[in-house]
Amino acid sequence: MGVIQKLPPSVVNQIAAGEVVERPASVVKEMMENAIDAKARRLEVSVERGGKDLIRIADDGEGMSPEDLPLAFTPHATSKLQTAEDLHRVRTLGFRGEALAAIAEISKVRCQTRRADASEGSEVQIEAGVAGPIKSCGCPVGTVMEVRNLFFNTPVRRAFLKSDSTEAGHVAETFARVALAHPEVHMTFRSSGKIVHDLPAVAGIRERIAAFFGRELAESLLWVEGKLDQTSLWGYVGHPSQSRSSTKGQYLFLGGRYVRDRSLSHALNEAYRGLLMVGRNPVAFLNLEIPPEEVDVNVHPTKIEVRFRDPQRVYSHLLSTLRQTFLGSDLHSRLQPVPGGKPTGPPTPVVEEPAPSWSPPANRPTPTPPASPAFNLDSEPADRQEIAAWFQPSRKPASPPMIPDSVGQIQPPEWSHSLPGRFEFAKGEAFNEFSSLEERRDEAPIQAAPSPAPVRLEPARPEPRREVDPVGHAKAIQVHDSYLIAETSEGMMVIDQHALHERIIYEELRKRVAEGRVESQGLLVPEPVHMAADEAAVVLEHADLLATLGLEIEGFGGDTVLVRSVPAMLSGLQPDRLLHDLGEHLATQPIPPTRDGLVAELLHMVSCKAAIKAGQKLTAEEIDALLERRELAADAHHCPHGRPTALIFTKSELEKQFGRI
Repeated sequence: MGVIQKLPPSVVNQIAAGEVVERPASVVKEMMENAIDAKARRLEVSVERGGKDLIRIADDGEGMSPEDLPLAFTPHATSKLQTAEDLHRVRTLGFRGEALAAIAEISKVRCQTRRADASEGSEVQIEAGVAGPIKSCGCPVGTVMEVRNLFFNTPVRRAFLKSDSTEAGHVAETFARVALAHPEVHMTFRSSGKIVHDLPAVAGIRERIAAFFGRELAESLLWVEGKLDQTSLWGYVGHPSQSRSSTKGQYLFLGGRYVRDRSLSHALNEAYRGLLMVGRNPVAFLNLEIPPEEVDVNVHPTKIEVRFRDPQRVYSHLLSTLRQTFLGSDLHSRLQPVPGGKPTGPPTPVVEEPAPSWSPPANRPTPTPPASPAFNLDSEPADRQEIAAWFQPSRKPASPPMIPDSVGQIQPPEWSHSLPGRFEFAKGEAFNEFSSLEERRDEAPIQAAPSPAPVRLEPARPEPRREVDPVGHAKAIQVHDSYLIAETSEGMMVIDQHALHERIIYEELRKRVAEGRVESQGLLVPEPVHMAADEAAVVLEHADLLATLGLEIEGFGGDTVLVRSVPAMLSGLQPDRLLHDLGEHLATQPIPPTRDGLVAELLHMVSCKAAIKAGQKLTAEEIDALLERRELAADAHHCPHGRPTALIFTKSELEKQFGRI
């Protein structure tokens, strides 16, 4: 006799419930999506004890007929699919016909429903998968679903549920995801008899964002809009000052469905590279519209994960749209002094949410250009003459070259098939050459850095010169030997001298690497540097890459590394200190998955070490030279590590604090 047997339907449904229904929030998600599919305009969600005892969802949708009611709780019965080909063009939130059958198998369900053309409603009660007779009842048009005692017949599953407050929090998060994806539906959420959210229908999502995350965040969001063929992207992203310590503030919606996708998340983080500090994550509320045949939503039982037919195209569209938005936005950090000394976030005027139109509206205000950054690391200060020389104006009459923005800025990881090789974004003008290089050429021969395995970069498209808010150099002063205070047309600006200089050095190094002309300063006597074994191994492993940065090294036996040349514009740094810092960084920090990403990582570290430090007094000429080059730096509002370089105090806020208005 064989040992293989067909499982009873009840066991099959309980297995399906284990995949589809993880906790009460899963029930809320499935039923809310069913209500949206039924064209509901009003939706009410109520839970008791976090959904363990009761989940009640009422909608004013199309309802069901008495003939359809028992089929709704039958496995794999649905009105949303007819043939197998329909799986390749799903246009609804639900489509499998599994959820209601799985929920009814592990709970006590009562469903009341009525269509608009019916004189009375229909009701059915189901307990542990066993359905009672269909009865007539009085009820409004739509459907009311009540799920009681979830997992009552699977006590092991019920024992794994968390506390009532924790489960209620998961339900609230699920409610928020659906509410953000469908602002056109009036939604109400009650927990333990108390109204938590009562959200009227609105045209856009800004009001919904304010309801869930606060008015301050909603008013600091940046509108994002773009269209590429039949792929449309629209929504809001947060100002860099509104970052989070986790990814919980990222909401990506595809066709009205909340989704998670590693490729899209990576594109979002890459767009913010250099604008956020390490460990911080951006805030985003983005809607993606793609033809149904171009995406597969039948990947995961919860339908949260999706798979794109052309992921590279979607990745590049999201990344380029966000980057272009940032280039046309004012990303300065504005500080508003308030009573009690607590600064608030960057205020931006409350504007009406634009409708997603795929050509920019004519009345959209001209974006304000970006501004400056800030960072501070303890390190040996560079030679003062070296710093002053960096600020010398160029002797070359040629116009400043453009700075390609490819190095480490938007390089996707190698683990994804969706990742494009290069992206191009418009940038501002770069810096003039620093004449101190010519003054050093008598010290030792300068040669072009060897270029084994050069970093190839595509030139960026030029952007019209930005009108940067002028800084009154004559009125700029240094305080605490760390910050510069300058007058602007808006009020005043407090600049972190280290952060701004770090950005300038980074841009110059990045430009030289991109153009393949990093000049190296050869040492008259090569300097041996003794290092830890792991650090020596990792720097020698990346010797070719370091050579493209102007740092030529070779093994000298044991754990000793011989330094033959250093970058000419950073020759003031001690070779042993520079190599030790690079070795420690490469040995202890995660290595970026791409070559360009690693180049950017090294440039971040080198520019930070070479920049003037906090506590270092500057002369008036050095202050002027630093501020003059501020407007030439791309993304000058943040240092390469993501910290703001400047804070703006508006004139109106200052006058309010002094009681003038």
